[in-house]
Amino acid sequence: MPFDPVTRVRPPASSEELLARAAGLAGKTLRQVAGELGVPVPGHLRQAKGWIGTLMENYLGANAGSLPEPDFAEFGVELKTLPLGKNGLPKESTYVCQVPLLPDPAAAWENSLVKRKLFRVLWIPVEADPAIAVAGRRIGSAFLWSPDRRQEKILRRDWEELMEKISLGNLDQVSARIGQYLQIRPKAMDARSLTTGTDAEGHLVPSLPRGFYLRVSFTRQILAAHHGNT
Repeated sequence: MPFDPVTRVRPPASSEELLARAAGLAGKTLRQVAGELGVPVPGHLRQAKGWIGTLMENYLGANAGSLPEPDFAEFGVELKTLPLGKNGLPKESTYVCQVPLLPDPAAAWENSLVKRKLFRVLWIPVEADPAIAVAGRRIGSAFLWSPDRRQEKILRRDWEELMEKISLGNLDQVSARIGQYLQIRPKAMDARSLTTGTDAEGHLVPSLPRGFYLRVSFTRQILAAHHGNT
C-alpha cells in the first residue's frame, strides 16, 4: 500500500517538541493517527510491513528518509515502534539498519551506523495482538532510551564479532544465533533481491541483503527497565 499522506507534518524544531508530539500519541488508535494524516489503514500488515513505523515517522515529522542517520538527525534520536503482544511484551525483533557486506578497514564500533542509531531511541509501543484489527490497535506511552555502559559493552561485542566474520568473507558462518543483544538476519523481499558481498578469498559474490536486529529478549529488558523507572 503506497504511503502518501494528505497532511504533511513539519519536522520538530527541538527535541522537546518531538517528545511532546510523541506523548500526544498515547492512547490513540492507528485509525485516529492515520485519519489525522489522511492515509488509509491497511486491513492487515502482511503486505504492508513497516506501515506502522512509516505512520509514526510521518506523524512526528521525521526527515532523515533513507539516509544512514537517525530519523531525527539534528537531535540524534532514532524512532522505533515496539509491537506488543497480548501479554504486553515485545513480540518480535527490532530492525536497526542494513549490514554493510563489503570490507571496510576503517569500520569500528565508534563510527558504526548501529551505534549512531542506538545512541538515543524514542520507543513507541503499539498493540500487535492479531485479534485486534489494525485500525483499532492503540499506541502506548513513548519513552526515550539510551544504552547504559553494560548494554553498550554487550552491543559492541556482538557487533565486533559479527562484523569480523563479514570482513573475513565468512558470510556462511553468520546466523541469527550469534549475538546476545544484536543479531544479523536476512533483509530482503525475496530470494531475487541480491546485493554484493565477499567470500573468504576476497572475491565479490552475490548475497542476500542482511540487517542488524535487536533480539526480543533485549527489547523486553528495555521495556521492563522503563516500567521500573516510572
